[in-house]
Amino acid sequence: MRLFRRTWLPEDPSRALLLVHGYAEHSGRYDEMATWLARRGCAVHAYDQRGHGRSDGLRCHVDRFDQFLDDLGFVLDAVRSDHPDLPISLIGHSMGGLITLAFLAGRKPRIASAVSSGAALSLGAASPVRAALARVARRVLPRLAIGSGIDPEGLSRDPEVVRRYLADPLIVRTMTTSLGAELLAAAPRTLALAGDVAVPLLMLHGGADPICSAEGSRAFHAGLRSSGSALRIYPELRHEIFNEPEREGIWQDLLGWLKEPAT
Repeated sequence: MRLFRRTWLPEDPSRALLLVHGYAEHSGRYDEMATWLARRGCAVHAYDQRGHGRSDGLRCHVDRFDQFLDDLGFVLDAVRSDHPDLPISLIGHSMGGLITLAFLAGRKPRIASAVSSGAALSLGAASPVRAALARVARRVLPRLAIGSGIDPEGLSRDPEVVRRYLADPLIVRTMTTSLGAELLAAAPRTLALAGDVAVPLLMLHGGADPICSAEGSRAFHAGLRSSGSALRIYPELRHEIFNEPEREGIWQDLLGWLKEPAT
């Protein structure tokens, strides 16, 4: 499984960040944010998940959710090798946030901190009928592609963000029944493991997110035991808070918090 990775590197970085993107998207959608962070001393890395973007694999498919965790561990080792003396933080969005939280709880990585954005802990876009269909069909047709049910208008209030999303040839707006079933099973399983997270965690969420309800982040944060963790809900923002009109303010909040645990 070949995974595609991007980097944004300043001359003298003070910390390293690994971005973990969400379902159906890819690392290239984080270029503006990563460039902003790199200009402020962060060595930023991002990769395309298996079955996404320019990485190998059947489009938007996974056999087991743990394969995402294996891939994250592999890329994290590469980033650690590139920056052996820098503190490393994970930043996961949506499905990538779910993967990041499951990785923190289950794999106990040696990192400085982590951030989740719109973590897919409460899947508001998954209707009961669609969820039941995915579970049943997965048993006999695990690679069958089905519609995601996601309304692109729920991503951002910025119409240009929605336009670019719909025009992006690397975005596939279907998922296999196997991926759907694995996500539906992983969300409540991960939610129950909040107490196992051992590093400072910043949970960010749009209060008007119609795709992944902010209630999931609230519930996970309530179960945390790690010191230095925080929850920030932005009432008017939708799912992709890093792509909302107020995005630079969100980036500033994120960077400010990342510096806190080290002070």
